[in-house]
Amino acid sequence: MTAATSVLRRQAQRWGLRLGRRLATPATLVYRGIYVLPTRNGLMFAGMLFVLWLTAINYGNNLIFAFTFLLASVALVSILHTFRNLRGLQVTALPPEPVFVGETAVFPLQLRNDSSVARPAVGLELERTLIDLTDVPARSHAGLLLRRPTLRRGLLQPPAVRIFTIFPLGLFHAWSTLELNQPCLVYPAPETGPVPLPAGASSGGKRQGRSGQDDFQELRRYRPGDSPRHVAWRVVARGQDPQTKVFGGENLMPIWLDWNRLATLPKEARIARLCRWVLDAEASGQRYGLRLPGQEIAPGSGAEHRHRCLQALALLP
Repeated sequence: MTAATSVLRRQAQRWGLRLGRRLATPATLVYRGIYVLPTRNGLMFAGMLFVLWLTAINYGNNLIFAFTFLLASVALVSILHTFRNLRGLQVTALPPEPVFVGETAVFPLQLRNDSSVARPAVGLELERTLIDLTDVPARSHAGLLLRRPTLRRGLLQPPAVRIFTIFPLGLFHAWSTLELNQPCLVYPAPETGPVPLPAGASSGGKRQGRSGQDDFQELRRYRPGDSPRHVAWRVVARGQDPQTKVFGGENLMPIWLDWNRLATLPKEARIARLCRWVLDAEASGQRYGLRLPGQEIAPGSGAEHRHRCLQALALLP
C-alpha cells in the first residue's frame, strides 16, 4: 500500500511539473506546451451524461442510450477543437513603451496565425482572471494587452501569463503558460510643482556668457525661474501665454543637471528633481547634459536624448 501511494505521489508531482511548464516568448504553441482540462460547465456536462447513462440502463431505453452517446461524441469532438484553437499560434512579446512611476505599464503580445482557419476567442489570463480576449483571423495576426501598475522606478518584469481558449462550447479549457521576456522601463516620478532650472554652465562648471548680452534670437515658453527682464511683457499684455526672450549666447550655453548640486536632498528626492529638470529642459528646447555618480551624458536635446537621461535616472542603483 505504501509503495502504491509513493508511485501515485511521484506521478502527481510529475503532472504538476508538466502543468507548471512555461514557454519563453517568442514561442509557437505545440502539443507538449498545451494542456486541456474540463471547465466547471464541462464537469456539469459530464455529470449530466452519467445521469442519462444510468437512466438508460435502468429503463433499458435505446433512445436515451443513443442521445447519451451523441452528447458524449459532441464532447469528445469539442476537446479536439479546443486544442486545435491554440495549436500552431505564434506568440511574441513586443517591447513595451516606457512609463513614469504611477502610470500603467502595457505589455503587448502579438498572436500570429499562419493557418487557413481562424482562431476565435483566444484570451489572456493572469491568476485565473481574464485580462484580454481577441479573435485571430486566418493568415493574419492579432494582439493582446497585459496591463500592470508601476510602484517603483527601474525595470518592471511582467509575470507569467496564460494564453487560453474555451472555444467552441466552453466545456474544456486549453492553455499554455508563457514567460514574457520584455521588461518595461519605468521612469522615476518627476518632482511636482515649479522647480527653476539650474543656470547654464560649461563642462567645467563656469558660465560661458551672460544671458541677454547677445542678439535676440527667438521666443520660447516661459518656465519658472526665468529672469523677469527676459519676459516678453508685450505678449503677456495681449493676453497670450507668457513667453521668454532667448538670446544667441544663451541658446549656445548648455545646462548641466548635476547630481552633486543636490547634496542636501535624499537620494530619491534628487532623482525626482533631476527628472523634473530633464522634462522642463526638453520642453523649453534647451541643450542639457546630465551628471550622475559614475556616468555623464553629454549635452544634447531631442526625444532620444531625453530617453537616455530618464533611463539613466530610472536604472540608478
